[in-house]
Amino acid sequence: MKYGFALPRGDARTAAETAAIAEQAGWDGFFVWEPVWGVDAWVCLTAAAMRTERIRLGTMLTPLSRMRPWKLASETATLDNLSGGRLILSVGLGAPETGFAEFGEVTDRRTRAELLDEGLAILTGLWAGQPFSFEGKHYTVRPTSFMPPDPPVQQPRIPIWVVGAWGRPKSMARALRYDGLLPHTTSTTPELVGEMRAYADAERKPDSGHYDIVIEGETPVDRVAAAAKVAPYATAGATWWLESMWEVESHDEVLARVKAGPPR
Repeated sequence: MKYGFALPRGDARTAAETAAIAEQAGWDGFFVWEPVWGVDAWVCLTAAAMRTERIRLGTMLTPLSRMRPWKLASETATLDNLSGGRLILSVGLGAPETGFAEFGEVTDRRTRAELLDEGLAILTGLWAGQPFSFEGKHYTVRPTSFMPPDPPVQQPRIPIWVVGAWGRPKSMARALRYDGLLPHTTSTTPELVGEMRAYADAERKPDSGHYDIVIEGETPVDRVAAAAKVAPYATAGATWWLESMWEVESHDEVLARVKAGPPR
Protein backbone atom coordinates (compact mmCIF):
# COMPACT_ATOMS: atom_id res chain seq x y z
CA MET A 1 0.00 0.00 0.00
CA LYS A 2 1.18 3.51 -0.87
CA TYR A 3 -0.13 6.69 0.70
CA GLY A 4 -0.90 10.02 -0.92
CA PHE A 5 -2.18 13.33 0.37
CA ALA A 6 -4.67 15.47 -1.57
CA LEU A 7 -4.33 19.19 -0.88
CA PRO A 8 -7.88 20.57 -0.48
CA ARG A 9 -7.02 24.18 -1.33
CA GLY A 10 -4.18 26.68 -1.53
CA ASP A 11 -2.04 28.54 -4.04
CA ALA A 12 1.12 27.34 -5.76
CA ARG A 13 3.37 28.43 -2.90
CA THR A 14 1.17 26.54 -0.43
CA ALA A 15 1.29 23.47 -2.66
CA ALA A 16 5.08 23.58 -2.88
CA GLU A 17 5.55 24.02 0.86
CA THR A 18 3.00 21.32 1.73
CA ALA A 19 4.49 18.86 -0.76
CA ALA A 20 7.93 19.33 0.80
CA ILE A 21 6.51 18.68 4.28
CA ALA A 22 4.60 15.64 2.98
CA GLU A 23 7.78 14.19 1.50
CA GLN A 24 9.65 14.68 4.78
CA ALA A 25 6.78 13.04 6.68
CA GLY A 26 6.94 9.91 4.54
CA TRP A 27 3.98 10.29 2.19
CA ASP A 28 4.35 8.59 -1.20
CA GLY A 29 2.23 10.99 -3.27
CA PHE A 30 0.97 14.57 -3.30
CA PHE A 31 -2.12 15.55 -5.30
CA VAL A 32 -3.98 18.75 -6.16
CA TRP A 33 -7.43 19.27 -7.66
CA GLU A 34 -7.92 20.81 -11.10
CA PRO A 35 -10.77 23.37 -11.13
CA VAL A 36 -12.58 24.86 -14.09
CA TRP A 37 -11.69 28.29 -12.76
CA GLY A 38 -9.26 28.66 -9.89
CA VAL A 39 -5.67 28.00 -8.87
CA ASP A 40 -3.95 26.22 -11.75
CA ALA A 41 -3.07 22.60 -10.95
CA TRP A 42 -0.06 22.41 -13.27
CA VAL A 43 1.56 25.52 -11.84
CA CYS A 44 1.02 24.05 -8.36
CA LEU A 45 2.56 20.72 -9.33
CA THR A 46 5.49 22.43 -11.03
CA ALA A 47 6.17 24.39 -7.86
CA ALA A 48 5.89 21.17 -5.85
CA ALA A 49 8.30 19.38 -8.19
CA MET A 50 10.93 22.06 -7.60
CA ARG A 51 10.75 21.57 -3.82
CA THR A 52 10.75 17.75 -3.72
CA GLU A 53 12.85 14.83 -4.93
CA ARG A 54 10.99 11.59 -4.24
CA ILE A 55 7.27 12.05 -3.76
CA ARG A 56 4.90 11.27 -6.65
CA LEU A 57 2.88 14.21 -7.97
CA GLY A 58 -0.55 14.24 -9.57
CA THR A 59 -4.00 15.64 -10.05
CA MET A 60 -7.14 14.57 -8.28
CA LEU A 61 -8.56 14.81 -10.79
CA THR A 62 -8.27 16.15 -14.37
CA PRO A 63 -11.63 16.47 -16.23
CA LEU A 64 -10.19 15.70 -19.66
CA SER A 65 -13.45 16.36 -21.51
CA ARG A 66 -13.00 20.12 -21.15
CA MET A 67 -9.33 20.23 -22.20
CA ARG A 68 -7.34 20.26 -25.39
CA PRO A 69 -5.63 16.85 -25.24
CA TRP A 70 -2.49 18.13 -26.97
CA LYS A 71 -2.13 20.90 -24.40
CA LEU A 72 -2.45 18.38 -21.59
CA ALA A 73 0.05 16.10 -23.36
CA SER A 74 2.53 18.99 -23.40
CA GLU A 75 1.97 19.84 -19.72
CA THR A 76 2.24 16.27 -18.50
CA ALA A 77 5.31 15.35 -20.56
CA THR A 78 7.06 18.57 -19.49
CA LEU A 79 6.30 18.00 -15.80
CA ASP A 80 7.28 14.33 -15.95
CA ASN A 81 10.67 15.41 -17.29
CA LEU A 82 11.05 18.19 -14.74
CA SER A 83 10.24 15.85 -11.84
CA GLY A 84 12.38 12.98 -13.05
CA GLY A 85 9.44 10.72 -13.83
CA ARG A 86 7.19 11.26 -10.80
CA LEU A 87 3.87 12.24 -12.38
CA ILE A 88 0.56 10.39 -12.06
CA LEU A 89 -2.42 11.60 -14.10
CA SER A 90 -5.92 11.01 -12.73
CA VAL A 91 -8.80 11.55 -15.15
CA GLY A 92 -12.57 11.36 -15.18
CA LEU A 93 -15.70 12.98 -16.55
CA GLY A 94 -15.49 15.72 -13.92
CA ALA A 95 -18.26 17.25 -11.84
CA PRO A 96 -20.45 19.59 -13.95
CA GLU A 97 -21.66 21.41 -10.83
CA THR A 98 -18.16 22.87 -10.37
CA GLY A 99 -18.66 25.45 -13.10
CA PHE A 100 -19.00 23.58 -16.39
CA ALA A 101 -22.18 25.34 -17.54
CA GLU A 102 -21.03 28.75 -16.32
CA PHE A 103 -18.04 28.61 -18.68
CA GLY A 104 -19.76 26.94 -21.61
CA GLU A 105 -18.22 23.52 -21.08
CA VAL A 106 -19.98 20.34 -22.19
CA THR A 107 -22.32 19.00 -19.51
CA ASP A 108 -23.94 16.08 -21.35
CA ARG A 109 -22.59 12.88 -19.80
CA ARG A 110 -22.40 10.84 -23.01
CA THR A 111 -20.55 13.58 -24.88
CA ARG A 112 -18.12 14.01 -21.99
CA ALA A 113 -17.46 10.26 -22.07
CA GLU A 114 -16.73 10.43 -25.82
CA LEU A 115 -14.37 13.37 -25.27
CA LEU A 116 -12.64 11.48 -22.47
CA ASP A 117 -12.08 8.39 -24.61
CA GLU A 118 -10.76 10.39 -27.56
CA GLY A 119 -8.66 12.58 -25.28
CA LEU A 120 -6.98 9.57 -23.70
CA ALA A 121 -6.20 8.08 -27.11
CA ILE A 122 -4.62 11.36 -28.24
CA LEU A 123 -2.75 11.88 -25.01
CA THR A 124 -1.10 8.46 -25.05
CA GLY A 125 -0.47 8.69 -28.79
CA LEU A 126 1.37 12.00 -28.49
CA TRP A 127 3.41 10.75 -25.55
CA ALA A 128 4.58 7.86 -27.76
CA GLY A 129 6.03 10.30 -30.30
CA GLN A 130 5.65 11.28 -33.91
CA PRO A 131 4.33 10.53 -36.43
CA PHE A 132 0.91 10.39 -34.77
CA SER A 133 -2.52 10.86 -36.28
CA PHE A 134 -6.05 10.51 -34.99
CA GLU A 135 -9.51 10.71 -36.54
CA GLY A 136 -12.45 10.78 -34.16
CA LYS A 137 -15.91 12.21 -33.73
CA HIS A 138 -14.66 15.27 -31.85
CA TYR A 139 -10.94 15.56 -32.65
CA THR A 140 -8.70 15.28 -35.67
CA VAL A 141 -4.92 15.20 -35.29
CA ARG A 142 -2.33 15.09 -38.06
CA PRO A 143 1.38 14.26 -37.72
CA THR A 144 3.62 17.24 -37.07
CA SER A 145 7.38 17.74 -36.93
CA PHE A 146 7.20 21.25 -35.48
CA MET A 147 9.18 21.32 -32.22
CA PRO A 148 7.70 18.25 -30.51
CA PRO A 149 8.49 18.03 -26.78
CA ASP A 150 10.67 15.35 -25.24
CA PRO A 151 8.72 12.19 -24.42
CA PRO A 152 7.84 11.50 -20.79
CA VAL A 153 10.52 9.93 -18.62
CA GLN A 154 8.13 7.16 -17.61
CA GLN A 155 7.65 4.48 -20.23
CA PRO A 156 5.58 3.09 -21.81
CA ARG A 157 3.59 6.04 -20.45
CA ILE A 158 2.85 8.23 -17.48
CA PRO A 159 0.53 6.19 -15.21
CA ILE A 160 -3.12 7.05 -15.77
CA TRP A 161 -5.74 6.49 -13.09
CA VAL A 162 -9.30 6.55 -14.42
CA VAL A 163 -12.61 6.94 -12.63
CA GLY A 164 -14.69 3.79 -13.02
CA ALA A 165 -18.34 3.64 -12.03
CA TRP A 166 -18.68 0.28 -10.32
CA GLY A 167 -21.48 -1.71 -11.92
CA ARG A 168 -21.27 0.12 -15.26
CA PRO A 169 -19.41 -2.10 -17.75
CA LYS A 170 -18.42 0.66 -20.18
CA SER A 171 -17.05 2.87 -17.46
CA MET A 172 -15.14 0.00 -15.88
CA ALA A 173 -13.79 -1.16 -19.25
CA ARG A 174 -12.34 2.32 -19.81
CA ALA A 175 -10.63 2.29 -16.41
CA LEU A 176 -9.21 -1.20 -16.95
CA ARG A 177 -7.53 -0.12 -20.21
CA TYR A 178 -5.16 2.10 -18.26
CA ASP A 179 -3.16 1.87 -15.03
CA GLY A 180 -5.45 2.39 -12.09
CA LEU A 181 -9.04 2.56 -10.89
CA LEU A 182 -10.60 5.44 -9.00
CA PRO A 183 -13.82 3.75 -7.89
CA HIS A 184 -17.05 5.71 -8.15
CA THR A 185 -19.52 4.12 -5.74
CA THR A 186 -22.01 5.22 -3.13
CA SER A 187 -19.86 3.61 -0.44
CA THR A 188 -16.47 1.96 -0.90
CA THR A 189 -16.00 -0.83 1.64
CA PRO A 190 -13.11 -3.30 1.91
CA GLU A 191 -15.49 -6.03 0.74
CA LEU A 192 -16.29 -4.03 -2.38
CA VAL A 193 -12.60 -3.38 -2.99
CA GLY A 194 -12.08 -7.13 -2.92
CA GLU A 195 -14.73 -7.53 -5.61
CA MET A 196 -13.09 -4.82 -7.70
CA ARG A 197 -9.68 -6.45 -7.41
CA ALA A 198 -11.08 -9.81 -8.49
CA TYR A 199 -12.90 -8.17 -11.39
CA ALA A 200 -9.77 -6.30 -12.53
CA ASP A 201 -7.62 -9.43 -12.31
CA ALA A 202 -10.17 -11.41 -14.32
CA GLU A 203 -10.81 -8.80 -17.03
CA ARG A 204 -7.27 -7.57 -17.66
CA LYS A 205 -4.80 -9.55 -19.75
CA PRO A 206 -2.31 -11.64 -17.75
CA ASP A 207 0.64 -9.61 -19.12
CA SER A 208 -0.98 -6.22 -18.45
CA GLY A 209 1.26 -5.54 -15.48
CA HIS A 210 0.60 -3.79 -12.19
CA TYR A 211 -2.83 -2.24 -11.68
CA ASP A 212 -3.66 0.25 -8.95
CA ILE A 213 -6.90 0.51 -7.01
CA VAL A 214 -7.03 3.91 -5.34
CA ILE A 215 -9.16 4.64 -2.29
CA GLU A 216 -9.89 8.10 -0.90
CA GLY A 217 -10.75 8.75 2.71
CA GLU A 218 -9.80 10.42 5.97
CA THR A 219 -7.91 9.01 8.90
CA PRO A 220 -7.16 10.46 12.34
CA VAL A 221 -3.83 11.99 13.35
CA ASP A 222 -3.21 9.03 15.67
CA ARG A 223 -1.18 6.66 13.50
CA VAL A 224 -2.26 3.45 15.20
CA ALA A 225 -5.94 4.27 14.70
CA ALA A 226 -5.24 5.50 11.17
CA ALA A 227 -3.39 2.32 10.21
CA ALA A 228 -6.19 0.19 11.63
CA LYS A 229 -8.71 1.97 9.42
CA VAL A 230 -6.67 1.55 6.24
CA ALA A 231 -5.39 -2.01 6.74
CA PRO A 232 -8.59 -3.81 5.61
CA TYR A 233 -8.48 -1.95 2.28
CA ALA A 234 -4.88 -3.02 1.69
CA THR A 235 -5.76 -6.62 2.52
CA ALA A 236 -8.66 -6.46 0.06
CA GLY A 237 -6.40 -5.35 -2.80
CA ALA A 238 -6.21 -1.55 -2.75
CA THR A 239 -2.75 -0.25 -3.60
CA TRP A 240 -3.09 3.47 -2.78
CA TRP A 241 -4.79 5.33 0.04
CA LEU A 242 -5.37 9.03 -0.63
CA GLU A 243 -5.91 11.16 2.43
CA SER A 244 -8.61 13.56 1.20
CA MET A 245 -9.67 16.33 3.58
CA TRP A 246 -11.85 18.11 1.03
CA GLU A 247 -14.17 19.70 3.59
CA VAL A 248 -11.44 21.06 5.87
CA GLU A 249 -10.86 24.81 5.47
CA SER A 250 -8.14 25.32 8.09
CA HIS A 251 -4.68 24.92 6.56
CA ASP A 252 -3.24 24.45 10.05
CA GLU A 253 -5.46 21.39 10.43
CA VAL A 254 -4.33 20.13 7.03
CA LEU A 255 -0.67 20.61 7.97
CA ALA A 256 -1.16 18.78 11.25
CA ARG A 257 -2.44 15.75 9.36
CA VAL A 258 0.38 15.94 6.80
CA LYS A 259 3.05 16.16 9.49
CA ALA A 260 1.57 13.19 11.36
CA GLY A 261 2.53 11.05 8.38
CA PRO A 262 0.77 8.34 6.40
CA PRO A 263 -1.39 5.69 8.10
CA ARG A 264 1.19 2.92 7.94
